[in-house]
Amino acid sequence: MDAKTLALRLTECGIPCPDGLPDRLIRYHEMLMDWNSRMDLTAVTDEAEMMDRHYVDSLMPLRFGLMPSAGRVIDVGTGAGFPGLPLALACPTVSFTLMDAQQKRLTFLKAVVDALAVENVTLAHSRAEDGAHSPEHRERYDLAVARGVASLAVLSEYLLPFVKVGGRALCWKGPALQDEMTQGKRAAHLLGGHVEEALPCSFPGRAWQHLLLPIQKTEKTARQYPRKAGTPGRLPLGASGK
Repeated sequence: MDAKTLALRLTECGIPCPDGLPDRLIRYHEMLMDWNSRMDLTAVTDEAEMMDRHYVDSLMPLRFGLMPSAGRVIDVGTGAGFPGLPLALACPTVSFTLMDAQQKRLTFLKAVVDALAVENVTLAHSRAEDGAHSPEHRERYDLAVARGVASLAVLSEYLLPFVKVGGRALCWKGPALQDEMTQGKRAAHLLGGHVEEALPCSFPGRAWQHLLLPIQKTEKTARQYPRKAGTPGRLPLGASGK
């Protein structure tokens, strides 16, 4: 994978490609591969798949105009930095917080941020359930994003408490979304959100069913949410019409 190939792929997928972005993403990729040889940061190691699954997929919000031109964005459970760090590199006028519960991942991200002289990224060491109750983070963001594997109901509880009224949460989802939608909508409503229309993300040459799902924040989230660490995943909101 090189910068020219990545730039062509972004264009092919309908994603704007600012000058210099592919080169910075390639440097990020090189550091990821180096660090991944010493710690578990990504299970995907085929370069063609990594290009689409990590970098192109992370930047899909640009295709749909879902990124603010200013303000604050938080990536909850950022892992190796996806989708938050590629988005931060593409949107230098937006302030990003990358939050994760594992310090080793943040150590890697600190190295990348320093190497690339990224000035619009702050790192936060916390679980989502704890971080969302901190005055520093609660309802402070214009956009909260997550590319995790949790259900829509669980992601809603992780993300919406971080979002200001009038802002959005944005979930990266797969084909399971159809089965999660009813409970997810109920959960989002309990948390002060309204689920919007899912946006299909096409990758030429791949049969992937990737979707971006925006959730509008319409009301403040009740103080009891998110519940204590581990509870959202064990007892998702919205079951049986609750």
